[in-house]
Amino acid sequence: MTTHEQTDRIIRFDGGGLPVVSLYVKVEPDGSPHTDGDVQTRVNSLLDPVRAREKDRSVEAGARRSLRGDLDRITRAAADSRWKPGMMALFSCAGHDFFEEVSLPRPVRDRLVVDGTPWVRPMLAVLQEYRRMCVLIADDAAAQIWELHQREIREVRQLRDPALRKPDYAYGMVEHRIHNKGEELAKRHHRRVAATLGDLFRAEGFDLLAVGGQSHQVSTVTGFLPRELRDRLAGTFTVDAATATPADVRQAAETIMDAYEQQEQQALVAEITEAVAERRWAALGLETCLWAGSVSAIDKLAVTDGVEAPGVVCDRDGWMALTGDTCAVCGGATRATADVVDELIEAVTNDSGTVRHIRAETDLPGLGARLRFPLPPKPAVPV
Repeated sequence: MTTHEQTDRIIRFDGGGLPVVSLYVKVEPDGSPHTDGDVQTRVNSLLDPVRAREKDRSVEAGARRSLRGDLDRITRAAADSRWKPGMMALFSCAGHDFFEEVSLPRPVRDRLVVDGTPWVRPMLAVLQEYRRMCVLIADDAAAQIWELHQREIREVRQLRDPALRKPDYAYGMVEHRIHNKGEELAKRHHRRVAATLGDLFRAEGFDLLAVGGQSHQVSTVTGFLPRELRDRLAGTFTVDAATATPADVRQAAETIMDAYEQQEQQALVAEITEAVAERRWAALGLETCLWAGSVSAIDKLAVTDGVEAPGVVCDRDGWMALTGDTCAVCGGATRATADVVDELIEAVTNDSGTVRHIRAETDLPGLGARLRFPLPPKPAVPV
């Protein structure tokens, strides 16, 4: 699982004068007919510019030694053949003994960048689509805290507080005092759980919260949550904390996550559709969104999952369209691309916009976008 600590470590790393190699490579499922060669072959091909720089005598000797180590680490990692389908992002600076692997659930284009810091924009663009959920299972004396991210779950922390064991016999005032003492211990426990959750949210960067337990325990612990955590509560569920297995926790948490994301995706599409109808800053449809991406107007792009289309791109000014040998903006030659939607996603990411893949049932016609400003008139495509 990709943790908040790992991504933060990558983002903060600086080569301090040494090069940092960032490599993204798609990992197809075994037997897939859609891959351009196996992963190891494509990694070796992607690393050609690094090999050229490592042999370049004009490059400082320490940088060349570091690049030599990067080549060795990355090729060995690719040879292990242990990556799961999706996308692998690798970041290496051997001179500082820095090497990180991040498995991404959605593929982006294969690419390699050598710079003074890790090139994290594609990684962050994918990860921001996958919420990190904190899952709490609690009773009156114990609590388990889990993290759900990219369909994987891991236990983060356990808490246990004193509980009053009720005697075999109790009556009158004795029973009343026992009951009150038990309630006070339970409240103290739930307050501690809520405080611990607040600390974890600040440290781990969770996006959402789900709370499970018996109904009265769930209502008690959620009542102690600070407002910022109540605002992130995606749902609750009933479970026996003493017998719940990791599989039980994962299933319940995924159900809440799926419902939350479905509502969020439907709300985004409804917002875009309404804005277009009211002639506000929004766009619908592939061609209009391509033009919006060409002028860096997209703030948030909604893409129906699986949508692809061939098209053309001008590498000089970023113009994108479905057809045209000549760029409508600069008049230069265009480059054909097998998937212009992928080009648009990359352009939006590079312009600091966000992308949401829509998996829920909506009326979205392939693509839609919330814009930063109204679109200028679209230029005519040269004949």
